[in-house]
Amino acid sequence: MSLSLSNQQLVSQLGSDGCSAGQRGDGAGGARRAIDPGAPPAVGEGASSLEEVAPTSERRRRRSDDPITALHYQLSTTRSEANLDVVVLVDDSGCLVAGAGAWPACEELAAYAPLLANPDAVQNAAVGSRIAALSAEVEVQSLSLAGAEVLLCGRGGTPQRGASIARAAEGCLRILRAAA
Repeated sequence: MSLSLSNQQLVSQLGSDGCSAGQRGDGAGGARRAIDPGAPPAVGEGASSLEEVAPTSERRRRRSDDPITALHYQLSTTRSEANLDVVVLVDDSGCLVAGAGAWPACEELAAYAPLLANPDAVQNAAVGSRIAALSAEVEVQSLSLAGAEVLLCGRGGTPQRGASIARAAEGCLRILRAAA
């Protein structure tokens, strides 16, 4: 099952390449920046002080009502905090839903994610050696949402990256449930 999010709803939809249309990584032509219409105005746009711009109780600096953008923000923050090379959210077939990091690295990790989650399914020696090499530097967490499995994978960082991936998993589930 491939997942694509649009208009705040979780729907099955395949892209032209057979994968869902995911959020591209950081950079030009990639991340869409959304403005939250409920957010306070930025300094210089009618706000008189910094307290009006960023309430002290709000921990998130960026937010979006668009689920794909919100997922990208979640993954981008996790990538930065855990010093990861790349972090992706993929469906059970390895199609990218959202990611943060260099786009080719996101695509590679997404393709290998189902095999990293289930290394017993590997039946090719070349693929098996790549999975073995990636296993040491990748953290994979399986998430279940309405009977569908999605995988959250982060590569790089430190061996303590598991805690960051677990926090990101909670955030991704919150975003996906709100979009359903």
